[in-house]
Amino acid sequence: MQRWDRIEAFVEVVRLGTFSAAARHLQVSNSHVSRLVGQLENQLGTQLLYRTTRQIRLTDAGALYYEHCRHLFDGFREAEAAITDFQARPKGVLKLTAATTFGERFVAPLVNDFQRLHPQLEVQMHFTNRQVELIDEGYDIAVRMGVLKDSTLIARRLCERREYVVGSRAYFEQVSRPHSLAELSNHRCLVGSRDSWLFEVEGVRREIRVQGKWRADSGPALLDAALKGLGLAQLPDYYVEEYLASGELISVLDTFRHRDTAVWAVYPRHRHLSPKVRQFVDHLVAYLPGSLPKRREVRVEV
Repeated sequence: MQRWDRIEAFVEVVRLGTFSAAARHLQVSNSHVSRLVGQLENQLGTQLLYRTTRQIRLTDAGALYYEHCRHLFDGFREAEAAITDFQARPKGVLKLTAATTFGERFVAPLVNDFQRLHPQLEVQMHFTNRQVELIDEGYDIAVRMGVLKDSTLIARRLCERREYVVGSRAYFEQVSRPHSLAELSNHRCLVGSRDSWLFEVEGVRREIRVQGKWRADSGPALLDAALKGLGLAQLPDYYVEEYLASGELISVLDTFRHRDTAVWAVYPRHRHLSPKVRQFVDHLVAYLPGSLPKRREVRVEV
């Protein structure tokens, strides 16, 4: 450990600018710091610092050595802070966003449970089908669904999610069921918050732009329109599985269903994650799958 003492003394002298400031920080004498730096220079066989009565200055070798060594001690401080925060209780304001219906039905109850466990925490929930810019708009976490776009954000998978293209029996009494993606152009498509539907063709993601005379940014409104025979809709499992099981809706194009439209917790990338974010994401991972409707046998196209 003697070698680490020497490196730490050198790093603190450079960081703080003087031997005396480094000595105060390390709670040792000036002479002890000077001796440690001298021993490090002897060990390396090169001079690291130019010393004068007024200031110190790095040699070329010292500058190179400092750039490598300072990251080591930054890492040590990060590790210590991580352990401290790991044991800390969440505090401050937890600001999160999620899609409207999914957030209201499944995320909000878990947020409420989490605040009961941590009453000192303030929570702010914002439900919208618009994709929020987390960093620009000051959010800690977003719960997002589907295939994520490339991003500088961190994403943690929370649970599985499936999307179905569905129509009512009344609708299919008027038109034949589609068996290929090209046939979608022959159907009345109900357009939700996005105007393209996600599929998978031979392992490759495909987005098909759809058009129709009906549009709304509301999942429940989309479901109601599909149940009333107004056209085809692409909706996630928690909307439609009850109606697929009862036969009120029929699923089509199942061979093209994308296999990875999961639910994710997404948050900004930090070197050190705050306790409120880390513990809340752990809470979602532990409890969200159990909050969703149980999988049922559903009726698919034949």
